[in-house]
Amino acid sequence: MSQNQRIYMTTGCAARMKAELKDLLYVKRPEMVNTVAWAASNGDRSENADYHYGKKRLRQIDGRIRFLQKRLEAAEIVDPVAQKKVAGDRVLFGCTVTVENEEGEEKVYSIVGVDEIDLPKGRISWVSPIGKALLGRSEGDQISFKTPGGVEELEIVQVEYQALD
Repeated sequence: MSQNQRIYMTTGCAARMKAELKDLLYVKRPEMVNTVAWAASNGDRSENADYHYGKKRLRQIDGRIRFLQKRLEAAEIVDPVAQKKVAGDRVLFGCTVTVENEEGEEKVYSIVGVDEIDLPKGRISWVSPIGKALLGRSEGDQISFKTPGGVEELEIVQVEYQALD
């Protein structure tokens, strides 16, 4: 991800990240600090697997804490429901879009941030090829975008803004 790229996330994603950060800071990290202190009290640390594992795990936890803190500080949090007021009938970040392919098959996609991509749930990034093709469009518009299998064409059937957990 480039330095200048904005970090958009839905309110649901921000809430999940804040909950994970709180858990790491107030539950997991203190537990691991206690484990490392206990392991260190067992004497020789050079061959103490509990101590070495604990220190490694503590570094991983600290790295994740730093990542989450930086991510949340830089994030532009968008409430998909409130976004409807701005969007009108256009596809913007946080939108749930129903599209139809040339064979008449429908798929539903929600346009989300890069931290909340979940293909089985139909959550696609706003910077993905299909996400970029959808942004700014409206119901009835035809879009095309490149895929590894070639160019795909879809019609936007429905545009809606709903809460994404």
